[in-house]
Amino acid sequence: MTLSAKAFQRWLQSIAPDASTADVCRISGIKRTTLAQQLVRGKVSVSTVVSISRAYKINPVAALAGFDAYRVLAGPARPPTRNELVSQISTADLLRALLVRPAMEAVHSAEAPALTPAPHATSVKNWVDAIDDGEVRHRVSAATGVAPQNYSAQLTANRLSPELAVATALAAGVGPAGGLVATGVITEEEAGWPPGARQAALDSLSDGELVALAGERLQSLGKVLRRQEQDQAQTEKIWENLG
Repeated sequence: MTLSAKAFQRWLQSIAPDASTADVCRISGIKRTTLAQQLVRGKVSVSTVVSISRAYKINPVAALAGFDAYRVLAGPARPPTRNELVSQISTADLLRALLVRPAMEAVHSAEAPALTPAPHATSVKNWVDAIDDGEVRHRVSAATGVAPQNYSAQLTANRLSPELAVATALAAGVGPAGGLVATGVITEEEAGWPPGARQAALDSLSDGELVALAGERLQSLGKVLRRQEQDQAQTEKIWENLG
């Protein structure tokens, strides 16, 4: 969801009253043409606010909470659930963790490498699956007016707009910033997630839970790869027929 250009300009004036547009763009790394186009259209992207917030050492979550559309982000950060934390661990990291478990007869002196930062290749879909009680998609559709098939299409592409990410968190009853972490809009630290929380969640999984989760991830990945291979084969066949 975009933000009102008027609201954005009021916010910008409050944090950098003496800065010109050129100054803001230079400090934040935003192209002047990009910001100019957004202002002309009257709609500023969430990523613009996040970039400027970081440049001026302001927590992006706190900055977004100052806009009506994201007022729900205001207040103390709600800690993520264990399922949310685990959903933000990549499949590769799960497999590496599995290999150093005693149940896999790995070298016991081996240490698992540090987790790669969120988000990962399937962060968005994994996050929604982790918080979905079976009705979240329907509640999000009812609250936002987004058709279920369009919502599902975004998940298949592993993406959600910031608006839908926050709406999904609210529909599931979890911290509203969680979806912004899964979509890569903000970092774990900016969302107020405790340091090392993902690693602690991973360590808390039993061997059986870890093996089952890794198996589910691999099965899902296999389906995606097979579909891609089939699409590629079909494309090649079409080109062959065209001569």
